[in-house]
This record gives sequence, C-alpha cells and structure tokens, in this order.
Amino acid sequence: MIPVKGFEGKRVAIFGLGRSGLSAARALKAGGAEPLLWDDKPQSMLSASKEGFTIENLKVADWSEIDALMLSPGVPLTHPEPHWTVKAAQEADVPVIGDIELFARTLNTLPEKQRPKTVAITGTNGKSTTTALIGHILKAAGRDAHIGGNIGIGVLDLPEMHAGTIYVIETSSYQLDLTQTFRPDVAVLMNFSPDHLDRHGDMDGYIKAKKRIFLNQTAHQTAVIGTDDEWSQAVVTEMTAHHSVNLVPISSRRTLGRGVYALNGVIYDATTDRARQIIDLKTVRTLTGRHNWQNACAAYSACRALGLTVEAIVAGIRSFPGLDHRMQEIGRIKNVRFINDSKATNADAARQAMSSYDGFYWIAGGRAKAGGIEELKDLFPRVKHAYLIGEAAELFEKTIGTAAPCTQSRLLFTAVAQAFAAAEKSGKEEVVLLSPACASQDQFTDFEARGDAFKEAVADIQRSLASA
Repeated sequence: MIPVKGFEGKRVAIFGLGRSGLSAARALKAGGAEPLLWDDKPQSMLSASKEGFTIENLKVADWSEIDALMLSPGVPLTHPEPHWTVKAAQEADVPVIGDIELFARTLNTLPEKQRPKTVAITGTNGKSTTTALIGHILKAAGRDAHIGGNIGIGVLDLPEMHAGTIYVIETSSYQLDLTQTFRPDVAVLMNFSPDHLDRHGDMDGYIKAKKRIFLNQTAHQTAVIGTDDEWSQAVVTEMTAHHSVNLVPISSRRTLGRGVYALNGVIYDATTDRARQIIDLKTVRTLTGRHNWQNACAAYSACRALGLTVEAIVAGIRSFPGLDHRMQEIGRIKNVRFINDSKATNADAARQAMSSYDGFYWIAGGRAKAGGIEELKDLFPRVKHAYLIGEAAELFEKTIGTAAPCTQSRLLFTAVAQAFAAAEKSGKEEVVLLSPACASQDQFTDFEARGDAFKEAVADIQRSLASA
C-alpha cells in the first residue's frame, strides 16, 4: 500500500466504497489523514465500519470542515449531472479528486531524486494490453515495475514508493477527470472512439477528460500518441503546436515521417534520422492483429523513453504471455477453438477481434453502448452465426438483419453450448468468439466475471464430453 502524503491531519470525505474508495480510505489513514466515509449502500458502510473507519453522513455534514472529497470513479462528476456530493463540495469550495490524484500528490511530496518513474496509459481501446505489455517488458528487463490503476490492483494498493520503482498505470477517463497535479514521466494515449458519452456529455467532453493525462507534462516528459483516428490526430496536431513535451506519434496503419509505426506487422522506429526495423510481430502469437500492432508500438515507445535498449524491449515483446479476456484462446474441443474477448465492451473493441478471423461463430450482447453495433456491419458477412445475449439481444438481431443467421440465446452458458454444437457440426476448423461489444453489468459484475463464465461454460462442455 502507498500511504497518502500531503493530507496529514486533514479531513477527507470519501464517497463510493468500492475497490478504489476503500483503498483510498486505507491509504489516507496510513498517511495520517482522517477519512470520512459514506455510500448509498448500507452494506458497504457496514463493511467499512468493521474496518474501524469513521462513517459520516455527508448529506448533513459541515462541508466547511472538510478539506477534500475523494470521489470513486464510478460516481458522476459532471454528467448526466453532478452527484450531490460533488455539488456540496463545489458550494463549499472543496476540491474533488480521485485515487490517481492522491497518488500524484504523494509522489509530489518526495524529493526529485527519490521519486519513482510513472507511465500512464489511456485511450478507448488497447490500454489494458498496452499496460500489461509495458509492465512485462520492464520486468523481463529486470526493472522494479508494478502494474495497477484501472487494471488489476488499485493504484494506492501498489507497493510503497521508492527510487528505482516504475509504476505502470492504466487510467480511465473517469479517473483522469479527477486529476489536477498528475504528471507521468511517460503518458500514452492510444486512440479514441465514442464511449462513455453519458458520463462526459459528448465526444468533446470525453476527449477533454482523456487529454488531462498530458496536462502537467513538460519537456522532461514523453507523450506517446496514436494517430490512427481523426480525434487522436487532432491531439497530435495540438500537442505539436502548443506543448514542449517530447512527442512520439505511433501508427499501425501508415509510415510516419517521425515516430514509431508498424507496416504489415513489422515495427519501425523512425524517431531518429533513419527508420530502423525493430521486430516482426507476426512471429509473436500473443500480439496478432492490427490493434495489437498499435499496442506494441506504444509499449516500445514508452520503454525506449524509460531508457531500455531495443534488444531488451524485443525480448520482452517476444515473451509476452498475453492478457486475460482479450483475444485469449482458452481451449479447443475437437475442431473448435474458443476465443475469450470479453474485454471488448464496445463496437470498436469488438472490431479488432472480429477482423482477425475470416469466419467465426459470434457471441455478442449485454448492455449496449451508444451506437450499438451499427459500425460493425461490414464485418457481418464473416459471422457464420450470431448467438445474442443480455439486454441487447433484440436490438443486435435487428441490426444484423439478414446479414447473418441469429439466435437469441439470452444467457451466456446457452450461447456457448449452441455455438459449439453448430461449429462442431461443420466438421471444419472453427472459432467460437466471445466479443460482446457491450458492457457486462446487465448479467455480470464486470467483463472479468463475464470472461470467467465463458471459460466455465467451455470447461463444462469438456467435462460433459469426457464423461460421456
């Protein structure tokens, strides 16, 4: 755990007692602050009370005696309207911050020579794989690297700060919206596609939140930015014109005059006078597809900025085991391979997996995002049969129309069984792909739980066949 510094003796209100809220409460208390906890869920407050935390009804609290509000990232800051705690804090001129900001302020209390390095990664898609890949490369090279934030371990649950440590932190738009002083040594922005618009108002609000990752960077820091969508290209143009940061553009679609790019899976480093071929990613089984080429370009650029040699980075890329729930091959039964892409929570993420296979049996659905799967219509001819689950089943069937046969399976276990039966019957090599293009919360707590349920459904088929 990282004890939070800079709040010694101060009263910090915390609303939202999920993973990040309780983690922040523990870290604030360890650093000498007085956390005041509240949540809309009585069970959450009971659990916090059992840990010895002060439960404070923030609806009737005297906000003039509160020094900061630590807001869990799942609680609305601005849209569809500010949460009542945010309104109360703003009326009392109390700063509203998140766990990444607590991490940043703690880092800022340390003398320059004692500060660890920080790499922060954001973007609509690819940030988890990129975060995991950067962490893996650093560890493989013998660096003291720790991965957390919006992936795996909460940022304040990472090991305590000391010189020589490198924190690799995935950051969501919700978390970045709550930062003020965060200044990563390397900031990575992967890409943009419409997502979380209900929480940011519109695309401009979403982009503005993501761009906060660069807010405090100077010429001593590095910004790695994708250029494969129009919104990211605009950020590169803006950063080139108005910022002094060391900028490294990346692309998996075209040659760059300066930057790091991948052509047909081969990474080239053109950050110096002459482009240098680095690695052919087609030889790396865990990084297949154009989207993973972008992830690898970003990871390579970040690790170079941290001083790693090309040879060390290439070795780390080659040994990368892949990321759970992201195009993860979880098993094979007879002629059928099962691919767990549960982390594809929007259409753009699903496109990345769907584009990697010429034909597949598709399991999709859940709680639909804005736009649904309209943008995937060009890929529907690859779908041999769609098995639709969750709230979006009817909507998705209407969108697919006659482009591919559909079954409203409703439940994931049912969809897996139906997809396997159809795929096995073909007698050919087939793929059953779970790539939902939806949020999971209609039936599961998160995409990890959905992916684990997919794995269990496949294991259930294996057990049934073994006992037959």
